[in-house]
Amino acid sequence: MLEYPEILATLSAELKSSTQGRVPITEDTDLLSELNLDSLQVMNLLLHVEDHFDISIPVSILAGVKTVRDLAQQIEKLGHKG
Repeated sequence: MLEYPEILATLSAELKSSTQGRVPITEDTDLLSELNLDSLQVMNLLLHVEDHFDISIPVSILAGVKTVRDLAQQIEKLGHKG
């Protein structure tokens, strides 16, 4: 079962790597406006998360994801379904 703190730590580490530490990562960090992630970076993040947690993230959930917290909560929900 996926736990929120582990998910958050994994996301934070991956995002710090993607942004080369230029932006502090918190639960409230906006993935697009604050981190300026392009579509390739978003897809790489999702692939890493899917591999790390052995889940599949449906693209349909991404419309409601704005912050690191939103993504972590969606991943946690997916982990509880499996």
